[in-house]
Amino acid sequence: MILYIKNVKKRMHKIMANYLNDSDLSYEIIISKGKGQLTRKASNFLVLIGNGMIRKMSYIYHYKDKDEENDCLQYSLLIMLEKWYNFDENKYKKALPYFSEIAKRAITYQFNELRGKKSHQKDYMNFVSLDSSNDGNGLHNI
Repeated sequence: MILYIKNVKKRMHKIMANYLNDSDLSYEIIISKGKGQLTRKASNFLVLIGNGMIRKMSYIYHYKDKDEENDCLQYSLLIMLEKWYNFDENKYKKALPYFSEIAKRAITYQFNELRGKKSHQKDYMNFVSLDSSNDGNGLHNI
């Protein structure tokens, strides 16, 4: 009986190690905005959100391989870590749904980019030319 309780406590500790409290996240974001840079704890919280969202989105999107999943995760982390300062604590009461939505949209965007589901990526390639079309008057072919 004692051994069973220890195993349950170990399992609960693993679950609680990945648990994210919304008030802690909001507090860390407000502290980070006051400092002008993201704190280590807040960045760890954003990584937890990204990992949680990629795990939940894997039920919707069936990734071809682990690289595709890691690309989506990397892009969502990039967007969250770039846009953390846009969180407005007066407008939004909770930070967790705000950052979860950012992660979800970033994962969806990157998945569609990788699979070529955007309308500009149908069946042709885009060529970019940096040569000006009218002898240097500023018009470029794109």
